[in-house]
Amino acid sequence: MNSDQISNLLTIVLIIMIAVLLILVIVYLVLRAKTKNPKKEKAPDDLITSKSSKSNKTAQTKTNVVTYNKQSIFSFMEFDKIEDNMIIRKNGNKFLMVIECQGVNYDLMSGLEKNSVEQGFIQFLNTLRYPIQIYVQTRTVNLESGITKYKERVNTIGDRLLRKQMEYNRKQNMGYSQVELNKAKLEVTREQNLYEYGIDLVKNTERMSLNRNILRKNYYIIIDYVPEDINTNNYGKDEIRSMAFSELYTKAQAIISALAVCNVNGKILDSNGLAELLYIAYNRDDAEIYDLNKALNAGYDELYSTGEDVLQKRIKELDKKIERDAQNLANSSLREAMAESEEQKRAKEKEAKMDDLIKQMAQIIIDENQEIVGSDIAEKAKEKVKRKRTTKKAIKTEEEEG
Repeated sequence: MNSDQISNLLTIVLIIMIAVLLILVIVYLVLRAKTKNPKKEKAPDDLITSKSSKSNKTAQTKTNVVTYNKQSIFSFMEFDKIEDNMIIRKNGNKFLMVIECQGVNYDLMSGLEKNSVEQGFIQFLNTLRYPIQIYVQTRTVNLESGITKYKERVNTIGDRLLRKQMEYNRKQNMGYSQVELNKAKLEVTREQNLYEYGIDLVKNTERMSLNRNILRKNYYIIIDYVPEDINTNNYGKDEIRSMAFSELYTKAQAIISALAVCNVNGKILDSNGLAELLYIAYNRDDAEIYDLNKALNAGYDELYSTGEDVLQKRIKELDKKIERDAQNLANSSLREAMAESEEQKRAKEKEAKMDDLIKQMAQIIIDENQEIVGSDIAEKAKEKVKRKRTTKKAIKTEEEEG
């Protein structure tokens, strides 16, 4: 081919390429115009909807009225249920386990103890191979349950004290030796002191319960398990839940062991503890006066309930109160009667020994005045005291026999 043919061929190729380029530019402009038209042009319905939505937003802004529906509430709660000591989220696609940790008073530790805690915490962080979340929850201390337990224990001690006193009185009447009586008396005194201490403890705790500003911080470590991280297509829901529990339990035990080096004790929260944790988190104000146990006993989670007749329930409660008050009255009456019998017994013993006591005191008085009256007169007076007391005893004996 000569040079003219080559130039003609190149000219044809160039023309074809320019034509193709022009076609591509036209197609690009057409597509761009089509994508812009829907944004610029709106149907009348869209305009009406937009205007109405703007007016609604303006009205809500002015009146500060916000409406919620069921879907928004459930999406906010972020958990589905509690099962097998785990919080289940996102329809079983995420499982959580919570470890409750007991804090240490770092400021009161010595330098070596602080260094040990720091080294242990560094070691704990280095052993982590999965994410954790630390959660601190501030709670108002509720002393009501503690007061109830104290009262139950004090009543138990009171019953035990009553039995000890009855046993001591029985031994006295049956003529036990003085050693055994002293041992029984020591047991009674010990129970009496414990009973009085328990009553004082209950009273002080009840006074403390009137203070609503007693706060306590609880520390938690939260670990999670996501089945999506592994292939679980061939497993059922029960098997996935079992795998999640095994994995979380293993991680939790490893964390508890690592925290023990820092002198921090930990335990896995059970289902009841998790329910209380979530209840306080979502009902912080109400939880101070209406705790989880009261809410569960009141049946707040039931749409309706069917119970026995109100009068029957009233009768049962009255029967329980009568039995409890009768038991307390019987115990207190027996204690008072025992105390009175002991006083009467001491009075009779003193009355029986009254003659000897008078004689001993008369002799003491004579001894004190011996220097004034003289030793001879004092000795004669002592002999007269002895004869008079002996004569009175003989007369008294004859009257009793007669």
